[in-house]
Amino acid sequence: MAREQLQVLNALDVAKTQWYHFTAIIIAGMGFFTDAYDLFCISLVTKLLGRIYYHVDGAGKPGTLPPNVSAAVNGVAFCGTLAGQLFFGWLGDKLGRKKVYGMTLMLMVICSVASGLSFGHTPKSVMVTLCFFRFWLGFGIGGDYPLSATIMSEYANKKTRGAFIAAVFAMQGFGILAGGIFAIILSSAFKTMFEAPPYEVDALRSTIPQADYVWRIILMVGALPAALTYYWRMKMPETARYTALVAKDAKQAASDMSKVMQMDIEAEPQKIEQMEKEKSQFGLFSKEFAKRHGLHLLGTTTTWFLLDIAFYSQNLFQKDIFSAIGWIPSAKSMNAIEEVYRIARAQTLIALCSTVPGYWFTVALIDKMGRFTIQLMGFFFMTVFMFALAIPYDHWTHRDNRIGFVIMYSLTFFFANFGPNATTFVVPAEIFPARLRSTCHGISAASGKLGAIVGAFGFLYLAQNKDKAKADAGYPAGIGVKNSLIVLGVINALGFLFTFLVPESKGKSLEEMSGENEDKESPAEAEL
Repeated sequence: MAREQLQVLNALDVAKTQWYHFTAIIIAGMGFFTDAYDLFCISLVTKLLGRIYYHVDGAGKPGTLPPNVSAAVNGVAFCGTLAGQLFFGWLGDKLGRKKVYGMTLMLMVICSVASGLSFGHTPKSVMVTLCFFRFWLGFGIGGDYPLSATIMSEYANKKTRGAFIAAVFAMQGFGILAGGIFAIILSSAFKTMFEAPPYEVDALRSTIPQADYVWRIILMVGALPAALTYYWRMKMPETARYTALVAKDAKQAASDMSKVMQMDIEAEPQKIEQMEKEKSQFGLFSKEFAKRHGLHLLGTTTTWFLLDIAFYSQNLFQKDIFSAIGWIPSAKSMNAIEEVYRIARAQTLIALCSTVPGYWFTVALIDKMGRFTIQLMGFFFMTVFMFALAIPYDHWTHRDNRIGFVIMYSLTFFFANFGPNATTFVVPAEIFPARLRSTCHGISAASGKLGAIVGAFGFLYLAQNKDKAKADAGYPAGIGVKNSLIVLGVINALGFLFTFLVPESKGKSLEEMSGENEDKESPAEAEL
């Protein structure tokens, strides 16, 4: 039997879209901006680090990071993110969203700057300090996932909640573009100021001493937008749902939201007491949780895990694709700064054409089509395009068919963003009870990051040529790109099936979705 909702929560549910909704999107989205900026830039930076710190005299090709160093520099932030999602997700339910929100941002700002200041005289010491700070940067970014999603879902109204949470996530698109554009501007400036011959002409002079500043500046600038939003994050009141339903302070919730929404809201302490008596306070590991939300949590964790395997393996094929279509010439025909410029330009073009539009399609349509439909459709098309790339793979490798390959490849990632990449972020913030919402979102997100680690590193080894002699330096033989694409197609098909475990939350209030409005049916279970 449903019970009447608290007035303050009802006011939030039926509120018209107002200015505070947009400020919340920007404040919450800045973490994702930094996240995407950072993940995007590291791929530009690794090439340059290889040339600066791993140059071999007399080698035919420029220096590159050894496989284990490359995996560490790229992967350590993922490990930090996974740990941060679990830790801060849990903390956000224990201490409140707002208290923890400032911590994650500060951590991101400090570690972004510190990773650009990585010090040491030997290549090893520079890489170790860089990895250390990138781990903690990831830890801060990880905390932002559950907290930003939860804050936005708890501030939003019923009608456009999906679009608001998706818009926070879509700030990643702007982060990618900002990273690309900044790298293009910076490398152009350095290229003009310090001329250098290509590697094949003069190996030593092709990497100018000033190149060491380039990667450091690129990494440090990522801290700027996050630092600018710190003040606004601290001014934001705690969400009414946390204050009322978890901290049980109806007065505070009503007064906070009266200020934010500029209207009078009555505090209803007696209603909270009434809810307290009636409601079962089941914990995360209780039978009651397993019965009500067990399958939902299984659905959100598996779909996010499977999606991220496919989504993060894209980076592996990116460099081959760019080289194959001639966007990026061979490394030895460029100097170090030219290479940064070329890769940044190619990645920015891909982002502009497929990644960013996908995010905003989701924002525009999620509250019309619903989360479930968009996720099913996204996984379906990702499966189709992966198989279409994999089965006639030999056909796509011919020179004349390269453009077709890029179009198919771009469409795969358009449907990832206008599909499960956005919805797997939105849904866990809507379907769990307020006191476990941030924790459950953190668990789902961490499961996704585990998929990202599998996608980025498992496939790095899998996609290697079957013939050991043709595999990249330092890698064992793999199953080849064609078979890797087939495996990815199967993974996407599994994502399609697991989507059926996730409920549709379009147009429903958070309390309706989580069952917090229902009267108690079973004896109260002990709290966690």
